[in-house]
Amino acid sequence: MNGRTLRIGIRRGWTEHMHLLRTRKELVGNLIGTVGLFAVLSLWLKDSPIEGTGVSQLTFLMVGFIAYTVFGTALVTLPMALVTDREEGTLLRLRTIPGGIPAYLVGRAVTLLCQITVQVVLIVATGVVLGGAPLPDDWPTLLWVLVLGTVAAVPLGAAIGSVLPSRNAVGLASLPMLALMFTSGILFPVTFMPETLQWIAQAFPPYWQGLGLRAAFLPDTMLTAEIGGSWRLPYVAAALAAWAVAGMLLAPVLIRRTTRRESGSRLAERQFAAQNS
Repeated sequence: MNGRTLRIGIRRGWTEHMHLLRTRKELVGNLIGTVGLFAVLSLWLKDSPIEGTGVSQLTFLMVGFIAYTVFGTALVTLPMALVTDREEGTLLRLRTIPGGIPAYLVGRAVTLLCQITVQVVLIVATGVVLGGAPLPDDWPTLLWVLVLGTVAAVPLGAAIGSVLPSRNAVGLASLPMLALMFTSGILFPVTFMPETLQWIAQAFPPYWQGLGLRAAFLPDTMLTAEIGGSWRLPYVAAALAAWAVAGMLLAPVLIRRTTRRESGSRLAERQFAAQNS
């Protein structure tokens, strides 16, 4: 990927993000969704402590919601957007432009990173104002974990979206993704689960994203609930970087293969069927 493609992708992503901010339906949907649910839970939990740690349940839940926001956006929202762009012919047009597909992926990554940043700020602000949750102790760790986690998740979401046959399939595909996030220790300590599930959780990026975020927010008293009694930040960086590289290698190949199967006649048939359904 050359510098020109990267610049085009960044500009495209920022433009799309600003468009979403000006779209009331999209903005309200984000606020009522993850942030709204967290606000309700904040009022309910308040500062109820986790026994023996000095950490409130709200703080642990806030960190979990941040991790959920990253992977929920990348693994559910992005595949839906990609399938929609394919069915509407956007990817077919991009195939004819040099660097079109890589610039598209960069643009999607920028848009999602902006969306994630807005939601994370709102979640933290909600936790602080409504529940008295603390701000992170380690800001640098918070930033690099969020960025690297997003970079790891976006290509994975793009790869998933490229193999789904239609928008209707996104809902079914989101179920195992949600199950994966639920068993990755982002909403409750992973050590509460059977050892087999702990090993499975560590094979996927949501676990490492959640671990890195907990290291940024939570005191060392919570290490008793972590595997190995450590934040393992070098492993967090290595695991997320490995998933990011694998995704960046895989996603463009899958998207190009998908667009090669597309044609103007197939696109016209889908659009005609949609209009008459």
